[in-house]
Amino acid sequence: MPAANDIETKLAAARARLILDKPFLGALVLRLPVIAADSGWCRTTATDARAFYYNSEYIRALSLEQTQFVLAHEALHCALSHFVRRQHRVKHRWDLACDYAVNPLLVKDGLTPPPGAMSFDCYEGMTAEEIYPCIEGNDEQEPIDQHIYDEPDSRGDGRSADGRADQGEGSSRSGDAPTDGGSASESGAGSDGASMPEPLSEAEREKMGVQWRQRLAGAAQQAMQAGKLTASMARVVDHLLQPQLPWRMMLARYMTATARDDYSFTRPSRREGAAILPSLRSTQIELAVVLDTSGSISDSEMREFLAEVNSIKGQMRARVALLACDDALNPQCPWRYEPWEELVLPQSLEGGGGTSFVPPFDWLKLQDRQPDLVLYFTDAEGKFPGEMPVFPVIWLVKGKAPVPWGQRIQLN
Repeated sequence: MPAANDIETKLAAARARLILDKPFLGALVLRLPVIAADSGWCRTTATDARAFYYNSEYIRALSLEQTQFVLAHEALHCALSHFVRRQHRVKHRWDLACDYAVNPLLVKDGLTPPPGAMSFDCYEGMTAEEIYPCIEGNDEQEPIDQHIYDEPDSRGDGRSADGRADQGEGSSRSGDAPTDGGSASESGAGSDGASMPEPLSEAEREKMGVQWRQRLAGAAQQAMQAGKLTASMARVVDHLLQPQLPWRMMLARYMTATARDDYSFTRPSRREGAAILPSLRSTQIELAVVLDTSGSISDSEMREFLAEVNSIKGQMRARVALLACDDALNPQCPWRYEPWEELVLPQSLEGGGGTSFVPPFDWLKLQDRQPDLVLYFTDAEGKFPGEMPVFPVIWLVKGKAPVPWGQRIQLN
């Protein structure tokens, strides 16, 4: 049986190293009291958003670098508010999505993962919500830790909705853990470690969500002042601290920002009087909409997308050039629509071949007037142009693929 003091010393050393080398992660880790857990329910590490629980035998088997990883792993789950973002989702798939979102961030930040920590490059830069629909319902992978801030999906037979045994089945639960600072000895844990805590109530979930957002902002500010906030972590912080909008609202925001409305002080006619007052002038914009017809996007999804664009374009006085492309442009395009004309899906769209995003941009470059904005509806799996165009591009992406440039809006 490993000496408790040796385990506590390793954890304290790992936290101190994070504070010095990774101040952003270190500041978050310090917000979680470290508590030895009953090995009957905690197989590795766990968090309930109030504390960091650990199995002593598991920590003993890790290196100091791997211990840093598991501490930061639990702290990021809390800082990213994974405990309030699950909503209707199946717990097992959501837990996997959260791990797939956190682990690549830590690996890219230079931390060493322990055995069993899954990190897939394809999920780098994606949120848990974006990753969730990409995970198969029968995925048998397991997270490296336990997320005990909410109840499993009970079906009344002692198993979760995805067929897995309820977490902590047969184990007792303790009262609330301390909410900040401290260690196993300070928490009053017995020699066998703490038993499983109760899940967060709805009120606690909301309260802890606010607290962790504040902690996230404070940790990011400290790290930026020290010049040690990496670009990947900065993007995560920006995403979490900005209001979260559905893709339709995001599309409307980006499109209307392109509309060139401005005030004019042009002298009015004499009949309007001598005073020169500002008047709002709107200029028609050129909008290019490209549909990926390689087979990954259904006709119903295209119609839904065009309906959203149609509802916005009239407000911004946009003239639309509609293009369709798989590995080559549809020979019938472009289809052109004036601001007052309804944007509809053409009767027949050829497609189903490979995917290349080069032909639409080559065509746009040859036009007398280049577009003020390009909307590209796609799964983003194909060949991209080698150079970023001079006009703004918004990619509305169905799936998990990244884009090399432009603004990406997730549709899942």
